[in-house]
Amino acid sequence: MAKATSTLSWCNVRLGDDHNWWVNETSDPVRWDVDGLSIVDPRQVAHLIELVDSLRDYGFDQEMFDAAFIPFRIEKDLGNGKVRLKRVKESIVESDDKLFALADTLDEENGPYADLLDHLTRCRVKMLNDLFKFESKLSVDEVEDEIREDQNSSFIEGKAVHTFEELTAILDFMPAGYDGDDEAPAKDAEDEADDDLPEIDAAEEEKLKNDDSLKWDGDDEDEDDDEKKKKDDDDEDSDDDDDAPKKSKSDDDDDDAPKKPARGAKKK
Repeated sequence: MAKATSTLSWCNVRLGDDHNWWVNETSDPVRWDVDGLSIVDPRQVAHLIELVDSLRDYGFDQEMFDAAFIPFRIEKDLGNGKVRLKRVKESIVESDDKLFALADTLDEENGPYADLLDHLTRCRVKMLNDLFKFESKLSVDEVEDEIREDQNSSFIEGKAVHTFEELTAILDFMPAGYDGDDEAPAKDAEDEADDDLPEIDAAEEEKLKNDDSLKWDGDDEDEDDDEKKKKDDDDEDSDDDDDAPKKSKSDDDDDDAPKKPARGAKKK
């Protein structure tokens, strides 16, 4: 496959009305048909790398990703939204440069790009089945059929499917009735608050409660008000005791004297 693409050393690209880049001309017009030939720009490359990162725990192969694209760097601005690109020998994943990526579609059925599409679909299906409890496990065929149906609609309308759109259709795929935001279960507000707080033992907690430097403004005033209220209550209770009528000796005698039988009571 490297031999088949060795003659492709440069290409001219244009910015389309859809804000995607499309190939106008190549150094190998025999093997490469530029009709509807798209190319991924540096911004889109960065986004794809971010998306495939979530698939690393599900068998994603970076070498397969690199092998599926031919990297290019900007050589010259041709004006009028057109740019000349020069082929380079770098990894689009590991390179620090802003590279364009042309999908290797010379063999549409068995080439490296076709293998990548199948690989990404399998990784995505594996991830979704791991994250969601479907009534029946999602299959690769189901995903491919649904994506192919959308692509066929575009072909019927005479629209070429851009490489970036073809890849994100797989990497962002969600079954009907499910939301992509559900992939990472959200925590409750209380759980998030607890995660931010360090654990402390009971003795340390009691020590912190008594630390004046940790009190909010107004806490001291509240404590003073509480103490003042308690003192006022004590004084009020004391005043009530002073105001109560004292018993005289005669009152005590009256208490000890035998009580008269109630009116109408029978004598023994």
